[in-house]
Amino acid sequence: MKTGIEEYYVYKNNKKMAFGYTTGTCAAAAAGAAAWLLLSGCSVPFLSILTPKGIRLNLPIEESRWEGDRAVCGVKKYAGDDPDVTDGVMVYAAVEKIDRNCIEIDGGVGVGRVTKPGLDQRVGNAAINRVPRQMIQEAVDTVRNDQEYTGGLRVVISIPDGVKLAEKTFNPRLGIVGGISVLGTSGIVEPMSEEALVASIEAEMRMRVASGAEYLLVAPGNYGMDFIKGSAELDLKEAVKCSNYVGKTVDLGLELGVKGILFVSHIGKFIKVAGGIMNTHSREADARLELLAAHGALAGADRSCLKRVMESVTTEDALDLLEEAGVLETVMQTVTEKIEFHLRHRAYDRLMVGAILFSSRRGELGRSPSADRLVQRLKKQGETE
Repeated sequence: MKTGIEEYYVYKNNKKMAFGYTTGTCAAAAAGAAAWLLLSGCSVPFLSILTPKGIRLNLPIEESRWEGDRAVCGVKKYAGDDPDVTDGVMVYAAVEKIDRNCIEIDGGVGVGRVTKPGLDQRVGNAAINRVPRQMIQEAVDTVRNDQEYTGGLRVVISIPDGVKLAEKTFNPRLGIVGGISVLGTSGIVEPMSEEALVASIEAEMRMRVASGAEYLLVAPGNYGMDFIKGSAELDLKEAVKCSNYVGKTVDLGLELGVKGILFVSHIGKFIKVAGGIMNTHSREADARLELLAAHGALAGADRSCLKRVMESVTTEDALDLLEEAGVLETVMQTVTEKIEFHLRHRAYDRLMVGAILFSSRRGELGRSPSADRLVQRLKKQGETE
């Protein structure tokens, strides 16, 4: 039997990519099936779930069993063509009767528990987000009504592989311990979804703000994190990854009410921000060499040098040429000034923004005008936390 997800897909980079369904959808289906087994005494081969996106799925129930007085059912996660670490894991729900007339939802083995404020769930709760909780509640309520059962039920979601998988996620940085989160706002996994990546960035930023941070230290990726790790001024524990979503990160900073953001980035990524490019992924825009050539021209580099800059393979190679021409220092000054100009424009001048740029070969290249002040604010903030 088909699940119903087969007909949904999207084209990314001219490739047809299949949709999948979230851990939250799996948990809801497993919970509904387990409630059916508990209240009717019969197992079901599949459970129908209407996702928040409006797509109805018929998910196969891979396992059904009894554990004492509890009914347990399992559903296998399918992420489609999304590079999701949870693809193929089993999501289980154990359902049992309780005296209270309500539906309790908790996490078991492999489902993380929240230890820091600022996330979707309160400290102490299982990391099962609001929408999945609602889906689980609705799936169990539907069965309870069908079976004309008026008593209470306790649902425990577990993902045995979640303990190990958590090491590959943001969870340890977010203060979610013991496993992964049960996520999903639409119930559907769209391959390479920008929404999912931005949501993970927002979660980390919210956690930092909830812990008292007014200034945020942000790096696009591992290169930036490595540079921060080797810095005597900056604390790696305070850093947040923003991937390519520079503009979205500034927007989130405004939304969360932070006072300032300091970006630390390799020149190859952040040179794009000097041109007002706020999503630095190569498929969105490039212009790295064009921007370096333009600033090189402003600094007085000759036509031959600029031509070679434009023909360079990497920004690191282009920097070598600008240094040979004696204009590298000037170029870095105007580049960092322009980066801050565009960041301030994105922030409507409502928060302090700045950047530190570095090169793999040369180390630090330059700081925007507000960078030093942001470094000092971050250091002071770290001393008071």
